[in-house]
Amino acid sequence: MESKKYNIVMGDKEKAEIIIREVPSVNELPVKPPVRLALLGTIIAPLEFLSKRISETDQIFQKRCHIMVDREGMSIMLHTHEDDEYLRGHIMGTLEYHPKFEEFGINSGKVWTPSELGMFFKMNRYFFLTKEDNMKMVSDLMNFKATVDNKIERSLKESGDRTDNFAQVVNSNLPKAFLLEIPIFKGMPPEQIEVETFASINGREVSFILISPGAQQLVEEIRNKIIDEQLTKIREIAPDIAIIEC
Repeated sequence: MESKKYNIVMGDKEKAEIIIREVPSVNELPVKPPVRLALLGTIIAPLEFLSKRISETDQIFQKRCHIMVDREGMSIMLHTHEDDEYLRGHIMGTLEYHPKFEEFGINSGKVWTPSELGMFFKMNRYFFLTKEDNMKMVSDLMNFKATVDNKIERSLKESGDRTDNFAQVVNSNLPKAFLLEIPIFKGMPPEQIEVETFASINGREVSFILISPGAQQLVEEIRNKIIDEQLTKIREIAPDIAIIEC
């Protein structure tokens, strides 16, 4: 490799040095395609992105963007540069359940044995309205007693119709329902909900699932309220972006 050095006088006192080297091959950076935008955040992410970038026409051309709203999936997704294969991108915002609400397994079909549920309640006393309520539930679960009433009904009518019914009812020392004060979604304040204990029988074993019609109603109401608030604000700052409900 050959190199040459040159001294260049820029002015009366300024001097610069330039070195020129000969290399065996062209030393150029490879041409790479643009980096596609792919962001995932909380439900406010699309609005936050738009509010900061709406003035940048090279990033946001409203009539080449659209928003997909999935209420069941609790998400809002902003698609940008929809007609440009190289620059196409998306910003997705999701509404997530609070981790503690998921741990309780309310309305999820999660199965608890009495002792498992008792220990879990003991370690999550904070979400009960009072310490006394929590201690009673824990005591009842750790000393769980239940009776199972079986009822069998059989009949045979003259017409030949046959009826054969079997029913099981669990009578226990547990209250039918209790109150919790717990956030349902991340970043949201706690909600007071009534939770019912529903017994499941497998032979001699009794287990429980936790259900709450009130919590299910709140999920629907809060989800729709939050999503509608975000869409209203998006329409205010970017009225030409198409909003499509899935």
